[in-house]
Amino acid sequence: MKKSPPSPPSTLPVAMTNPFPTAAKHPTSPSPLANILGHLFLIVSALTFGIIFCFHNRSFSFILQVTHSQFSIFTAQSPLQQSQPPPEPPDLAHGMSDEELLLKASMAPKIQELRVPKIAFMFLTRGPVVLAPLWELFFKGSRGIYSIYVHSDPSFNGSEPEDSVFHRRRIASKEVEWGNVDMIEAERRLLANALLDFSNQYFVLLSESCIPLYNFSTIYSYLLNSSHSFVEAYDLEGPVGRGRYSHRMGPTITLGNWRKGSQWFQMDRNLALEVVSDKTYFPIFQYHCSGSCYADEHYLPTFVSMKFGERNANRTLTWVDWTRGGPHPSKFIRPDVTIEFLERLRSGSSCEYNGSKTNVCFLFARKFTLNALDRLLRFAPMLMHFNN
Repeated sequence: MKKSPPSPPSTLPVAMTNPFPTAAKHPTSPSPLANILGHLFLIVSALTFGIIFCFHNRSFSFILQVTHSQFSIFTAQSPLQQSQPPPEPPDLAHGMSDEELLLKASMAPKIQELRVPKIAFMFLTRGPVVLAPLWELFFKGSRGIYSIYVHSDPSFNGSEPEDSVFHRRRIASKEVEWGNVDMIEAERRLLANALLDFSNQYFVLLSESCIPLYNFSTIYSYLLNSSHSFVEAYDLEGPVGRGRYSHRMGPTITLGNWRKGSQWFQMDRNLALEVVSDKTYFPIFQYHCSGSCYADEHYLPTFVSMKFGERNANRTLTWVDWTRGGPHPSKFIRPDVTIEFLERLRSGSSCEYNGSKTNVCFLFARKFTLNALDRLLRFAPMLMHFNN
């Protein structure tokens, strides 16, 4: 411990250095008993005031501090208040239009250091989150460090049990057509709602067929300790890559800028704010990316590569299987779900994380059907170490 420098010698006379000099006796001076009673009265008065103050304001504790012969009174938060659950996130039934929502979200602060950081799990679904029981198990015991947002078809009028983590977590939504630009509008809508909670520092887009491959603590640590966001982006020649580019997007977006990738992203708060604030590139996709263009496969890969490539890991953390061909990835039913299969998804790849090689390359996987749920629930506690 660093020692304090010695105090300089006093230049005052010795008699002046005593903070409580001895006074000469005077016939009218109060007796020692009167002095003691006077000090006792002051102490009792201060303590009484403190007790009354605490009862009237229970969120604070009263502290009386004596330092260098001086009294100082200050207030501090009580441990009881600090241990209470975090405040609820903003009400999802805010009634704002998309324009108002995006504007408000774009003005949200980038970092809120005084809050416990949370991860926003954003589900883009047609109806309910069909694998909800698995996610309930995944989230168990992690209250206060995650948020959930669900964008379902506006025609869906189902409800979730009150004890479910998905209860009242649906945002105001609009109809989404597969492959259309309104898919990106829904993603921006999810991001904007999630950004209104200043504690959310990382944002994960999921579908109703997605599953977690690790327990919550592993995923939480992986994302919040990452120095990058995860948006897949690559240059692909041929009709399903560069062939989807329209020259009407130039000169702002050129063919050399055009990128393709998975829509299932994981991004930090800074990048999420840039996405909801984008008034240059997204309108170009709204006007010129339709039909076989498939904006959900090109907008984010192109936008992020052009503007924030150095902050992007250039890969997604959501595993999918395209080996069977066709416009959609493979679906997995009950017989497909084995311990060996799940282990391969968890550690059967090689990639880079924060500059080092790792075999933990995917945190999520899709597309799993409802009839695979029972096996997933059976293997998750053992294989994925849920509840640890």
